[in-house]
Amino acid sequence: MRGPGIVPRRPGSPELPTGRERFDELALSIVTSVDRRWQDELGLVEYAVEDAPQIPDDWEDGQVPLSSLVRGSGATPTRLVLFRRPIEHRAESRADLEALVLTIVVEQVAELLGIDPERVDPRYEGEA
Repeated sequence: MRGPGIVPRRPGSPELPTGRERFDELALSIVTSVDRRWQDELGLVEYAVEDAPQIPDDWEDGQVPLSSLVRGSGATPTRLVLFRRPIEHRAESRADLEALVLTIVVEQVAELLGIDPERVDPRYEGEA
């Protein structure tokens, strides 16, 4: 097929959200619920989604990171970045993707707060 499966209501804009937009929406809903609960303890945290991490040539870990957490200092806020492509690559379904994003966000926030991930969000199930 050579054209859209659905004719857009507004010419020039897709009718259905892209994969990137769907991932951003999922990440935003999870981050919002976790951040709302722990905002007083977390302070200023910037959340972001990038397609993939930039891995240096001398990277020896062998695995691609799923997120990056850089603690802030002074006026610089803490920054939590989710890497969309590696996360999507590890998820087989939408439910897997939601669970993986939740797990990553909860574990990173737990590290920031110095508490167990189970306390951060009741939906967290940890490692099976």
